Amino acid sequence: MTGAPVIVRVQTEDFDAAAEAARLAAGRRDAGAVVTFTGLCRDEGGRLSALELEHYPGMAEAEIGRICRKAVERFSLLGITAIHRVGKIAPGENIVLVIALAPHRHAAFDGASFVMDYLKTSAPFWKKEHFADGREGGWVDAKESDDRAREAWS
Repeated sequence: MTGAPVIVRVQTEDFDAAAEAARLAAGRRDAGAVVTFTGLCRDEGGRLSALELEHYPGMAEAEIGRICRKAVERFSLLGITAIHRVGKIAPGENIVLVIALAPHRHAAFDGASFVMDYLKTSAPFWKKEHFADGREGGWVDAKESDDRAREAWS
């Protein structure tokens, strides 16, 4: 669907999922569904004090935009928002937000899932663990399960 808004931001600041969903759906009488996904930082059973996320500026936004435009086209979305935080993020804090607006719920759910599956594997972000005992961990490796989830959309 051409003309559907694609909103992409990479930022250090937190976001308000409800406000972002309201902004995307404002004035839309053709929408039947808004699906939001918010990814949170886990403490991994008390092991972690924070995750530090870095990105490749410019390239990350461009790749997320490409993924979102693909979702808009594939699922006939009326609009999509993707916000990804960077910097040091404590357990319980927001990391990522994806909002899909569509005429019907299945398209909105599928669009949001599609974006997350591709974002996890294709957007240039790196995560470093910071442990609760004060040690700094290494960079987190990609997961095969994330690759399989993305491949399921092929």
